[in-house]
Amino acid sequence: MPAGDDETVRRARALFLATTGAEGDLLAELHARDAAVLDALAARGEVVLWFEHDLYDQLQLLETLALAGRANAPAGTLRLICVDRFEGHPGFAGLGELNPDELESLWPMREPVVDETLAAAVAVWDAFREPDPRVVEPHAAGEHPGLPFLGAAVRRLLEELPSTRDGLARSERQLLEALAGRATSLADLLLASYEEEEAPFLGDTWLVERLDRLSRGPRPLVEGRWTLTDDGRAVLAGGLDAVEAVEPDRWLGGTHVHGAGPWRWDADAGRVVAPG
Repeated sequence: MPAGDDETVRRARALFLATTGAEGDLLAELHARDAAVLDALAARGEVVLWFEHDLYDQLQLLETLALAGRANAPAGTLRLICVDRFEGHPGFAGLGELNPDELESLWPMREPVVDETLAAAVAVWDAFREPDPRVVEPHAAGEHPGLPFLGAAVRRLLEELPSTRDGLARSERQLLEALAGRATSLADLLLASYEEEEAPFLGDTWLVERLDRLSRGPRPLVEGRWTLTDDGRAVLAGGLDAVEAVEPDRWLGGTHVHGAGPWRWDADAGRVVAPG
């Protein structure tokens, strides 16, 4: 997700989605998505955004609000419903759990999106797309008007950098630990991953993509998708660094995670560590 104008971002996003096996004219779909938001705002009717508190939703919310902010959305047209809990749903993981009546009950909770919220979204979205993750890092601890779940989402984002401890992203470590615990199916892994997350966000498609990524490289950590290799066990035991084992080549926002000395996350210190 490189820095640049909206068209640069759309093209990068379409290219990434195409590599995952998605079909159709992805770039055209992204253009249509953005145009639908801008057309609705231009019509000056009430536009209500529905989002959750997890990492994926917060990033999509940022992108949408940044688009509206740069388009100088007319005052009073944009409203937001964003929740992290719902009575009667312990362990609430998202709006998809709610039935139509429960969703309707959220309607009175919609809040106006004020200029300060739009400005905050533009700032964090721009920082997210910078090649140096230290640019977005301060937003993990900051206050963001109208966006109460954004700080935690940014921190969770940074936890997807390779760890200084073992070279694994947090999501990767959770999957390897589940395999070590004898998870043998996609359902097992999804459940194990959800149980380790404060705000679950990893769906089945991206879970499989992460496993496939760990099955490649000089010393694969996973084989046959559901089996931990000896090298995978060595990484979990602290005897092997995952960066050395699988040689990652992926993007986290604008940060290219690749090479022998990538950007890392120090969980103990709670900070980004520069390459070197």
